[in-house]
Amino acid sequence: MKDENCIFCKIANGEIPSRTLFEDDDFRVILDLNPATKGHALILPKNHYKNLYEIEDETASKVLPLAKKMVITMTEKLGCDGFNLIQNNNEVAGQTVFHFHMHLIPRYNDDNQNFVMKPNEMSGEELDAVRDKIVK
Repeated sequence: MKDENCIFCKIANGEIPSRTLFEDDDFRVILDLNPATKGHALILPKNHYKNLYEIEDETASKVLPLAKKMVITMTEKLGCDGFNLIQNNNEVAGQTVFHFHMHLIPRYNDDNQNFVMKPNEMSGEELDAVRDKIVK
């Protein structure tokens, strides 16, 4: 299942050249053309899924093991000090290309990036209300 108008489908399936780090039957891992840090890469499934809501469970179950494999290799080869894994869903969450993908962002002590979330304060009652809404 591919979308002929999707640039990530074309990259994942080799129709558009990329700087490929890894490829198998299901995924292609490429260097991001506009990297946040040295080594910033994207995991792209070869089939088209708009986001996490649409990706098949079987395909989704392969993403995190692949991310782990890539993070271990990239840490060893690049000597980074940590990693961010980022996966955005829908425009409000920062998704700009509507083909499921995961960012692998090597972190370095001096990289001047900041992906830290600003926490909101919530009372115990508010947290309980959120929990109850989700689990009931």
